[in-house]
Amino acid sequence: MSSSNHQESSGSRSWLGEARATILLALPLMAGQVGQMLMALADTVMIGRVGVVPLAASTFANTLLMVPFMFGIGLLACVSIRVSQGRGGKRHEDVKNVLRHGTWLSLAYGICTMLLILALLPFLDRFGQAPEVVAEAPAYLILCAISMVPVMVSIGWKNFGNALNQPWPPFYIQLSGVLCNIGLNWLLIYGHWGFPELGLAGAGWATLISRCLVMLALLLWLKRARSVKEWCPHHWWIRLSGGELKKLLVLGVPVAFQMVCEVGAFAAASLMAGRIGVEALAAHQVALTCASTSFMIPLGVAMAITVRMGEAFGEGQDPKKLHRILTGGWFYGVVFTGASMMVFILCGHWLAGKIVLEPEVIDLAAKLLVIAGLFQLGDGLQVISSSALRGMGDVKLPAWLGVFSYWLVAVPLGAWLAFGRDLGAQGIWWGLAGGLSTAGGLLCVRAWRLASAGPAADAQSA
Repeated sequence: MSSSNHQESSGSRSWLGEARATILLALPLMAGQVGQMLMALADTVMIGRVGVVPLAASTFANTLLMVPFMFGIGLLACVSIRVSQGRGGKRHEDVKNVLRHGTWLSLAYGICTMLLILALLPFLDRFGQAPEVVAEAPAYLILCAISMVPVMVSIGWKNFGNALNQPWPPFYIQLSGVLCNIGLNWLLIYGHWGFPELGLAGAGWATLISRCLVMLALLLWLKRARSVKEWCPHHWWIRLSGGELKKLLVLGVPVAFQMVCEVGAFAAASLMAGRIGVEALAAHQVALTCASTSFMIPLGVAMAITVRMGEAFGEGQDPKKLHRILTGGWFYGVVFTGASMMVFILCGHWLAGKIVLEPEVIDLAAKLLVIAGLFQLGDGLQVISSSALRGMGDVKLPAWLGVFSYWLVAVPLGAWLAFGRDLGAQGIWWGLAGGLSTAGGLLCVRAWRLASAGPAADAQSA
């Protein structure tokens, strides 16, 4: 009896220890994600004070950049996966090769994205925007397109630091970049302290300068920090290996595809809401803003889970440790999404009233936030389970599960409920709830089964 109790206590301490390690890694990652949301909010407020047309032009430009930006984030997740697995297996040369090739990959992707956006400039009038918006957008869009090069390199290097369990230095550098961006906005948008008053173009310059400074700060940290010195190469710019690049792409492309599927589903939901009417679109945007902000917390946990599962997988640990890490991630996902669910359900009307003033929009947004509250659990579990699978190198099947959940469940169900059953914007959100819950359930089952197989599943998931 006492032996059994001792074993249970030991198992409990081990589970709590894994959960504690996960949350310690996740805290700066959560803070970093919230910081990015605050920077976007600050940009919106500061540009909005210039006028409605500049705000609409910045929204148009950021919409064009959103899909390639999210694809890049998914693509460069391969750095976290490979580095965490290499660190777990104490394979120093593998980790150094990942940093070298990951840097080239992020640089190449950033340049390709920049060239793609610049090639779109003559065709901006084809997107159905108001002529004054099309005329205002290029000055801002060009600068943001150029800034895709430093931001992609920064994401790759930040993923490298996170995978080495060194998340705080990249977080402080990123936070400094956010503050720098806000300060440069104040100087360059409004023309304070003798700087030229550039309006919307000033926001573009602020974005470009702050992103370049963040990239340079991360490079300086990688070059000089003792905590990562043993994992960094002495010679960065050597001839590339096609095999190493292929390994990164085999992991990164499916993750990018999965992320674009999810982002695309929410974009489709916005288009459907716009077809219903202005009030429906405004209420949809209010609910989406609240849901996106709360999502940053389980997303931070998910990023930590990728690193911890990858490290354990690289060590060749038995399935019990993988299960404990995964269970700890699910625990935090349930806690955080449960809290946001209660806030959305009980305080949705109050939250909507803090964002918009029109009573009909507030009422509809509050109803949408109730639905958002109900799908918080599925959303949190799907991102944590998907990230756990990435840590174990399993990226192809989760990508197809994303296609099924978002494009064969969420979007068609939402369209049918909104227009076939006349539920309007609420029908769209019930469709999103169905898709996210489907993804959550399928990915949870997949993650648990693959963790049960342990590192022996590596060949299967490669």
